[in-house]
Amino acid sequence: MPDIPWTTPTAPAPDAEVYVMASRFETETLVGALRFFLKAPGIIAQIRKAPGANGAALRARVFRRTFLTLSAWEDRDALYRFARSEPHRSSARAASAYMRESAFTFWTVPARELPLTWAEAERRLDEQKQSS
Repeated sequence: MPDIPWTTPTAPAPDAEVYVMASRFETETLVGALRFFLKAPGIIAQIRKAPGANGAALRARVFRRTFLTLSAWEDRDALYRFARSEPHRSSARAASAYMRESAFTFWTVPARELPLTWAEAERRLDEQKQSS
């Protein structure tokens, strides 16, 4: 299945610091993975309109039932406002019924480092998992 590449809804000022989130989701079943994947375009569309969104991407490994997200935000509050708004809020609640594992990590970077790499996201998610 294709990934959803990095999109930049609102370019940050070059000298700004941005708040980054990487996440990894693994579903219990392939049906759950398909449900997750089918919701992804709507969530990406929501991010493209979200105030404070500086970038987002999705790495979908549907047949492995694993998904990675990577997003950059003006600040933590912008990310949390997005997470609490629709359709993300309802989709996240529904996904919890078929999710096997979820992991999240957060950090800040200079805006000039955007877009971030999947290697960096995976490294940080692995570090976070090891420290838990």
